[in-house]
Amino acid sequence: MEKIRVTKEFTFETGHALYGYDGKCRNVHGHSYKLSVTVIGEPITDQDHVKLGMVIDFGDLKKIVKEEVVDPFDHATVFNKNSPHIELANELESRGHKVILADYQPTSENMVLDFASKIKKRLPDNLSLHSLQLRETDTAYAEWYASDNA
Repeated sequence: MEKIRVTKEFTFETGHALYGYDGKCRNVHGHSYKLSVTVIGEPITDQDHVKLGMVIDFGDLKKIVKEEVVDPFDHATVFNKNSPHIELANELESRGHKVILADYQPTSENMVLDFASKIKKRLPDNLSLHSLQLRETDTAYAEWYASDNA
């Protein structure tokens, strides 16, 4: 059977700051992120299966990505937990703001690595994560490909 790639796109708003960075992004700011998630697998051929012909139901992929990425990161502010931003993070949380303290510098590159790890763990055994594209702006994005990380 031939393999097919299926892609679903997501959008979410997230703030962050890059501690130690030598440019404007050291300041707290936000982005309207666009995430494209591509999985690869064989379409279901069982004539009696309710999802005949699908690699994955788009709704099932949406549920995974929303639970692992979109819902936690949407309208949150992400800080590296090892940075002095921890004081700001604590203040924001005490005022009811959604804050994520990450084990990494919250660049698009590191975020896409984090997202790939989370999504891969949730996919059914018959599917593989093929690629992710995390668009920070209309002209800047980071990509993750399984083939680059085999």
